Amino acid sequence: MTDTRWSEVDAYLVDQLHTPDPVFAETQARADAAGLPSIAVAPNQGKFLNLLARFGRVKTILELGTLAGYSTIWLGRALPPDGRLLSLEANAKHAEVARANIAAAGLAEAVEVRVGAALDVLPTVAGPFDLIFIDADKVNYPEYFRWAMRLSRPGTVIVVDNVVRQGKVADTRTDDPNALGVRRMHELIAAEPRADATALQTVGVKGYDGFTMVLVTD
Repeated sequence: MTDTRWSEVDAYLVDQLHTPDPVFAETQARADAAGLPSIAVAPNQGKFLNLLARFGRVKTILELGTLAGYSTIWLGRALPPDGRLLSLEANAKHAEVARANIAAAGLAEAVEVRVGAALDVLPTVAGPFDLIFIDADKVNYPEYFRWAMRLSRPGTVIVVDNVVRQGKVADTRTDDPNALGVRRMHELIAAEPRADATALQTVGVKGYDGFTMVLVTD
């Protein structure tokens, strides 16, 4: 199996199961025009987040890492009329692009993009949240998990993206700081009595990676 085949399968699945939506094409076009890195979630991953939020009938969402707002829009669309989403973005340029995309998607009233390093902004954030999506710098994943637990309630779901790192997460000899951040986060999750968790490997247009999902139990 190759990355090419993984991408072909992703394209097939999206073609079969997704309704074409120009909002996401325009979101990506604005990101490309602004020179943002092409590291947003894939369309089927975005739809997974959307369905997860709808399954749980969540009303409040916290996102760490906005980029151009692609996953933000998927999550924002899952909210009920009285729902709210707070997304934290360290890069002011990224936040500007994201706000334009969120407004174009009709979600400006429900979604707030707050600029600043997440570890500086999180102490000002009021929880709890029903769903927390972590997709930011991996080195700080341990601290992000700690904050996610503080801002959760029993029943909160925490989803953490990019946790496999092309398999480096399983290499105990790695010196990759991103993989080490993910490994430390998993150690914290395993030691947290209020966290019931699992992780899945994924392949597709975004390559070989995976996500961790946590249910806060108490």
